[in-house]
Amino acid sequence: MNALAQTLRWPRTRVDKQVGGLRFALWNAAQIAEATGGKASGQFQVSGVEMDSRDVQAGDLFIALKGEAMDGHRFLDATFANGAAAAIVDRPIDYPHVLVKDTTAALYALAQVARDRSPACILGVTGSVGKTGVKEAIFTALERTSRGAAHRSVRSYNNHVGVPLSLSRMPAPSRFGVFEMGMNNAGEIAGLTAQVRPHIAIITTIAPAHIENLGSMDAIAAAKAEIFGGLQEGGTAVIPADSPHFAQLRDAAQARGANVISFGRGADADMRLLDAIPQDNGGALVTAALGAIGLCYTVAEPGEHWIDNSLCVMAAVHAAGGDLGAAGLALAEMGGLKGRGARLRAKMPGGHALVIDESYNANPASMRATLAQLGQTPATRRIAVLGSMKELGDFAEVFHGQLAQPVIEAGVDYAVLVGPEMLALAREMGKLPRDALGNLVRFAHCDNAGEAIAALQEFGLAGGDAVLVKGSNSVGLSRVVEHFAARER
Repeated sequence: MNALAQTLRWPRTRVDKQVGGLRFALWNAAQIAEATGGKASGQFQVSGVEMDSRDVQAGDLFIALKGEAMDGHRFLDATFANGAAAAIVDRPIDYPHVLVKDTTAALYALAQVARDRSPACILGVTGSVGKTGVKEAIFTALERTSRGAAHRSVRSYNNHVGVPLSLSRMPAPSRFGVFEMGMNNAGEIAGLTAQVRPHIAIITTIAPAHIENLGSMDAIAAAKAEIFGGLQEGGTAVIPADSPHFAQLRDAAQARGANVISFGRGADADMRLLDAIPQDNGGALVTAALGAIGLCYTVAEPGEHWIDNSLCVMAAVHAAGGDLGAAGLALAEMGGLKGRGARLRAKMPGGHALVIDESYNANPASMRATLAQLGQTPATRRIAVLGSMKELGDFAEVFHGQLAQPVIEAGVDYAVLVGPEMLALAREMGKLPRDALGNLVRFAHCDNAGEAIAALQEFGLAGGDAVLVKGSNSVGLSRVVEHFAARER
């Protein structure tokens, strides 16, 4: 069987993911005790690491973290009832355990040893928009390339707890590790990249997310560029060539001695878009070039922003020595992530409505991108449920108000605006001129997700409608999506 046939057949069975035949030996008691400076109660081995008792599965190591309002030690009985193999604790218990002075410090120590022992090529991903989707696409490509010997941070485990947890879960024989890094303030990514120590550092884009805390776009770019501080010697930086902050990012990377691979649509980009042909499913057939290497692949995810994301993915996979053919297959097969582009069909009078779930996060750039995507989606009517964009500070009123034009350009028939910050957009919507038929764009302002559901019910959704649901996670628009999911057929 040739290499292409083997790639197309992956994955064959679940056994492929048992690297080296080690089903449960992620860590054993002696390794955990040595890494954390703790004392093991006896011999055991674990297959995973978890910090949330609700997510514990059979064979997991549970780390009983203590916070200001919560203490994981309170959930030990439930944790072991769920199948935990052992726990890291700061007090003696009657279950298999490693006793340490500080469980949070133990998590960090375990993560450091996991990183030290791994021969894997490590990739770190950050950016204002798209980092979770890009991380998932890179992982899917490298998992296929390595026959299952790739590891990544799950969900959006990208903060001061999620990153060390993700590192501690990395099997020793892994060939690739892909880790997402997020931030709210300057200095946070510096701490995360020091743990991850990537060989390849990726910035997807720079946009006004967290501008409330950082104050300017230049400051956001500088905060994202902190990822280069952890780059290993001879490492590579993958950065957006079309960003107004390209020179700032390039200079920061080169100051660390990094090789730079840029991606984008401009003629100077290293991974350069040549053409993109829209497909019926909202995706695109992309033609790109990396030097003398020509690429043609399909992007399943809809939206212009995913064309740019795909260039970033290809550049990162190339830098990691992965298979670009496998990367193309990964991009062709990816479905939308929950809260980040997943699509569902909800039964309505007269047929089904398409619901686009973008309820997990929102900033001005991603709002514009997803509204443009809605405008390109075939539909009888287009409905936009838009929640407040958080962490914009003094810029909030301006950025929310500026969404009026993208709403019009998307051909939105009805807009449901949720949250106090969306009052600025409501005011702008009220000023819009009538269309050629003398109609105004209908809209409603709501305080919460429950009111938004009621507004949609009053409007009367029908088969053939397309509904975009997007807002910052704290607005709670996932409740709107769950309302539709209950009607999915």
